[in-house]
Amino acid sequence: MAELNNKTIMSIEEDGKVLEYSKKLKALRADGVTKLSDCRIEMATLKKNMLIGAEEKAERIAELGKEIEKAKAVAEKNKAEIAALSREAVAYVNRISKDIEAAVEEKQNRKMAGAKAFYEKEVAKIKEDAAARRAEVERQFAGGDPKLLKGELDICDYELKSALFDSKSRFNDEIYKAKAVKNQVFVDHIQKNRELRNGKSRFSEDMKLKWKNFLFNFKASTFFLSNGLYIAILIFFIFCIIAAPLKGMGNLLTLPNIFTILEQCSTRMFYALGVAGLILLAGTDLSIGRMVALGSVFTGLILHPGMNIVTFFGMGPWDFTGIPMALRVFMALGLSIVLCTAFSAFAGFFCAKLKMHPFICTLATQLIIYGIMFFGTSGTPVGSIDSSIKDLIGGRWIIGVIGGQYVTFPKLIVPAVVAIIVAWIIWNKTTFGKNMYAVGGNGEAAAVSGISVFWVTMGVFIMAGIFYGCGAFLEAFRANASAGTGQGFELDAIAACVVGGISFNGGIGKIGGAVIGVIIFTSLTYCLTFLGIDTNLQFVFKGFIILAAVSLDSVKYLKKK
Repeated sequence: MAELNNKTIMSIEEDGKVLEYSKKLKALRADGVTKLSDCRIEMATLKKNMLIGAEEKAERIAELGKEIEKAKAVAEKNKAEIAALSREAVAYVNRISKDIEAAVEEKQNRKMAGAKAFYEKEVAKIKEDAAARRAEVERQFAGGDPKLLKGELDICDYELKSALFDSKSRFNDEIYKAKAVKNQVFVDHIQKNRELRNGKSRFSEDMKLKWKNFLFNFKASTFFLSNGLYIAILIFFIFCIIAAPLKGMGNLLTLPNIFTILEQCSTRMFYALGVAGLILLAGTDLSIGRMVALGSVFTGLILHPGMNIVTFFGMGPWDFTGIPMALRVFMALGLSIVLCTAFSAFAGFFCAKLKMHPFICTLATQLIIYGIMFFGTSGTPVGSIDSSIKDLIGGRWIIGVIGGQYVTFPKLIVPAVVAIIVAWIIWNKTTFGKNMYAVGGNGEAAAVSGISVFWVTMGVFIMAGIFYGCGAFLEAFRANASAGTGQGFELDAIAACVVGGISFNGGIGKIGGAVIGVIIFTSLTYCLTFLGIDTNLQFVFKGFIILAAVSLDSVKYLKKK
């Protein structure tokens, strides 16, 4: 066991037995897994090196291949011994860490208590000196000019506040240092375990580390500023869940209701994922609703069973039933994506090239599409989609009876989940995603660092158009499409992103925030409808939520400045 006392607390790194374990494991891994990793890194680097000749490169790669084979053999030979020694070492570290952490906790708690006592004495002394100073000023200026007296008293008050602030800052620094030491000793414990396992982590350790870091960095004001809106919405949902049975509306929290909410989220998710990128660039998109109408109308025309009743600028009506259904589906999806992407890129060009604000260029695009669609179709709905394909893509899978209720699973949830995964990969795992954050955070700095702001902006608009096109295609499976389809969808999509924490100030937000925002907004609408709240009043609730979300975002932005 580590030798611990109040004067000196041995760290894990100073423990002789831990050093011995580390030395043995390092020796066992040196010619095996360590050599294997080094050779693979060198080989990958070598393949990308354009300064080395082809012959020399091939020769060295061949040598590395042989070394890798030898290292694999050594690694396999030592595998069992390393695993047993690693387990033994980790178990030992876990044992001594309990004592070390307890000793550090006790020592730092004493420091914190001492700092608090000193702070309280210092504050009392500061106030006492301030009171004496104030009394002296009042004595000196008694019977004199009241303005001079007030001025001197204001100086006394300022000096008091300044001294109290300095004292508070010193106290907070001492508390922070003590908490940092307590947190670091646990971090050292987890890092040593990972080192002994050759970099491998454990889920339980990761969760404990995250929890410790959360407690270390926790500030009530920051927490409620970041999560206050979500807490308020959660309370509202709990109220709805409790109120629904009391009003005789039934149980709100059932599988059929949850699946219905998720089904309503499915198409809206595409619009939020699209506009999220534009908001990340400190922009917006007012044309989403018209994009939905554009894509869904053409989808309805192509997938309509029989002769259409809609003409477009005098052309038609058409009958696409002679074309195989699979080809018609690809035609509808492709045309929806191409049209939405074309109009989105059209707006994006003015934003990227002429530095026009997205509000203006997307507003213009909205009006253009609106006029084309209403004039071209006379506002006539395209009618229903062929029932066979409608059920295949937009129908439901039967799950069965669960808890006395007949449960079905909406198929539209599947493409929404795929879209979320694709968007997450683009945002988090690609260079383009990193460039989006860079341009959104500071376009000028991004340009100086070599990032093409024009192409990043165009890329975000094109990506948005693709998401809109997919969402518009699926929207046609939910309702009979017309030129008025998608009215107001842009507001819901933008609001969902803002509620999800994607900042209008640019460069701040995560794709998961847009997903959460869509679910929150859709659930809010469903809950209000379930409780029988008038549709017009629902706009009031949405308005207040948007105001609260943007206000909190603005406050956080101002605090960072």
